[in-house]
Amino acid sequence: MPFFALAQTPGTPEVSSKMDLLGARVVIVQDDQATRDFQVQPERVGRMLERGLTNLTGQRTMRRAWLSLVTTQDVVGLKVYSKPGPLTGTRPAVVAAVLEGLLAAGLPRSHLVIWDKNLLDLRAAGFVDLARHYGVEVAASVSEGWDETRAYGISPILGQLVAGDLEFQKTGEGVGRKSFLSKLLTHRLTRLVNISPLLNHYAAGVAGNLYGLALGSVDNTLRFENDTAALVQVVPEICALEELGDRVVLNIVDALICQYEGEFEPRLHYATALNQLRLSRDPVALDVLSVDELNDLRRFRGLDISRYTNQMRIYRNASALWIGVSDPARINLERFRP
Repeated sequence: MPFFALAQTPGTPEVSSKMDLLGARVVIVQDDQATRDFQVQPERVGRMLERGLTNLTGQRTMRRAWLSLVTTQDVVGLKVYSKPGPLTGTRPAVVAAVLEGLLAAGLPRSHLVIWDKNLLDLRAAGFVDLARHYGVEVAASVSEGWDETRAYGISPILGQLVAGDLEFQKTGEGVGRKSFLSKLLTHRLTRLVNISPLLNHYAAGVAGNLYGLALGSVDNTLRFENDTAALVQVVPEICALEELGDRVVLNIVDALICQYEGEFEPRLHYATALNQLRLSRDPVALDVLSVDELNDLRRFRGLDISRYTNQMRIYRNASALWIGVSDPARINLERFRP
């Protein structure tokens, strides 16, 4: 099923049920003053998000823009990438701007959930404090538990099960060959906003929209993280599950600061301030642009990029599943200043 093939019911915002034949739309908003010495200026981020979202949706106000994507009855999960921490993972200031927009649009605080895989990562990145400040919920897919009835299917790759996985310490035929979806996704959230950093990932290219969503939503993931050949197939297939892809209404790349080496470790000497937010309904297009940006920065610094040469396979596979557009020639960029 296409990534945005949301069933239309009365009161549900209209979302495209098929890939735009003209290509993907990506809105980029840049404010050169959005960071100072790698410190985010929150008041500028809010204006950047408003400019980007109203232009992406074609709505005149922020309220109308959000209500073209979600309803006040939806339970909206804000998927962040928290493992690297607040400097190079998803930045709390971007999530705060999203929360303020959704609250102003009339969504109840009880219907807003900041989430990622592990609560410790969320806490260290500042999202527990942020959720407390806004009176919304913070949730971890591990803590919510795994749904025994919904899994990414049996794989020939045997898992290295760890504490927290559904089948940890179990034995028997087939144990360790499934990755179960979190109950957070199967029982609670109805719409997702994916907010990812522009941060390199050595296997996936970028710790972006596809990788972050897929690996944050299921258990038994070490078998994929340790096998690049499997990762390029598995990530798109997990994202194509209806509980994930069909519920994503917006993807935001936090490109305020771009780190092109280091992955989970903050290495600001391998980072540059782009001072951008990038928005699209197409997660693949955003990730492709991110990979290209990361490679351009490495070339500029004279770094060896040979280890990154096969990273586009994951996004070509995603396009084959109609998740989004991987051909740069079919990605239409619209650039704005706040």
